[in-house]
Amino acid sequence: MDKKVREAYELWLNSDYLDEADREELRSIENNEKEIEEKFYTNISFGTAGMRGIRGIGTNRINKYMIRKATQGLANYIIKTTGKEGMEKGVAIAYDCRVGSTEYAINTALVLAGNGIKAYLYESLRSTPELSFAVRELKCQAGVMVTASHNPQEYNGYKVYWDIGGQIVEPQASGIVNEVNGVEKFEDIKMITEEEAKAKGLLVMIGKEIDDRFIEEVKKEAIITDIPGKKDFKIVYSPLHGTGRRPVQRILKEMGFESVYTVKEQEEPDGMFPTCPYANPEDYKVFALSTKLADEIGAKVCIANDPDADRTGLALKKENGEWFYPNGNQIGMIFMDYILKMTKDLPKNGAVVSTIVSTPILDDIAKAYGVKVWRTLTGFKYIGEKLEQFKNKELDGTYIFGFEESIGYLKGDHVRDKDAVVASLLLAEIAAYYDSIGTSIPLELDKIYDKFGWYGESTISITKTGMDGAKQIARIMEVLRENEIKEIDGRKVLILRDFKKQIEIDYEKCNRKTIELPKSDVLQFILEGDARVTVRPSGTEPKIKYYIYVKDETKEKADKALKEFGENFVKFVDSLI
Repeated sequence: MDKKVREAYELWLNSDYLDEADREELRSIENNEKEIEEKFYTNISFGTAGMRGIRGIGTNRINKYMIRKATQGLANYIIKTTGKEGMEKGVAIAYDCRVGSTEYAINTALVLAGNGIKAYLYESLRSTPELSFAVRELKCQAGVMVTASHNPQEYNGYKVYWDIGGQIVEPQASGIVNEVNGVEKFEDIKMITEEEAKAKGLLVMIGKEIDDRFIEEVKKEAIITDIPGKKDFKIVYSPLHGTGRRPVQRILKEMGFESVYTVKEQEEPDGMFPTCPYANPEDYKVFALSTKLADEIGAKVCIANDPDADRTGLALKKENGEWFYPNGNQIGMIFMDYILKMTKDLPKNGAVVSTIVSTPILDDIAKAYGVKVWRTLTGFKYIGEKLEQFKNKELDGTYIFGFEESIGYLKGDHVRDKDAVVASLLLAEIAAYYDSIGTSIPLELDKIYDKFGWYGESTISITKTGMDGAKQIARIMEVLRENEIKEIDGRKVLILRDFKKQIEIDYEKCNRKTIELPKSDVLQFILEGDARVTVRPSGTEPKIKYYIYVKDETKEKADKALKEFGENFVKFVDSLI
């Protein structure tokens, strides 16, 4: 075993700072070198938005000690960069239904209070968009959301927001990371009791008043409110055991959707996610109970959110009676087409914001409606940053809608993160409206493809766990950069974009230019025949992802080409390493 790993383990094992129960757990693995290595071979990464990982004891796990360390680093940054003003403005804190979330949120609040920083803590679990809203509404300096989003139940995490209500970007991101890494000893962490924090006015609870304001703002984003038959239009909804139930049920009811049926087995918050261990609405399997209920009551639409209610998935019954599960790009296309088509007086400099891995068809839709598409790196924090820049006139554009292919959507400027509450409301509206005029979302989606071309699209995720897995992922990225790749699966590479080197090479025109986006470990290949593939390591899971797009004349041809290209690309990468 590496000497540093053993030293880190023994430091924790012998520390009086740890609870006795946690030290006992460490004693139980004293002779298990593999287990010790997995828990202590590194410090869990605090990246440019926060940290996420498996719950457990150790430096490479999410636990209250690592939460305290992260919070001390955040506190140090706030004090150094904003002084008394930032300390008084304080930090809003929310948490979802996951195991440990309540404990981690309270620990976050008490470390902030121990540093003299006011903590605004939600009285019970809330969604990610509600945290973003609270930061803005309360004019806080920062925010913390305790969640692991859609990850499996053994995970939890900690996301940091800045004063605009979006996840941290530069320069705050690097500054906070450096401060967190600088907290080396447990003794560096300042923390007081809950009673002391409340007595000093440093712990304030957030409740109904902020909830009501959030709902008021979401309501403003409805486009058509007088849809014939809306109150009788049947919708099945599932929060997947998460935080979406309260705000989504409320917004739909108050906006006149009176026939919403919630999946009872998934209605109550439960961090063990007993009916769907991987509570990700991108996965059609989580809709099994929803579609069963829909078949029983005669509903054609099922909406589901992930545990922290920032993502929104959809299941739709087609005319032939089969269930259709649109992917994140397709839902984004549905949103974009409807919003641009139905919004009166579109701004002349209208802007839709998406990411470099989202479907190319967005550019065609935008052109048809006379708006511009802005592309960002993967991560909704960059979309939120663009929204703020538009609002402050730093960029020439008027924000209309933003989305990322991983089922994250935002209409409106009430928050600076993806919002499943407003997305659920708008999907209910879109479905009800199309039904009222004798069509449906699947039929309208087909019209978009018929007009702009059929894209086959797929995200292939390759899981590589542990220390060896991290090395393998790094090696894949290294090899793809080392080799001057000019052809993939018989298609010429026309353009190579290396977002880490911030260089775009156009092989056809024999020129290169700088990419005006932050550095990121991403490679994108634009191929002949309107195909493209983007490769990036996941920022939240031990995976490397291949985002693949091909285009053809029909759905059948596009699907066939996609399957062949995906399989061949995986083999191609494997052959290089």
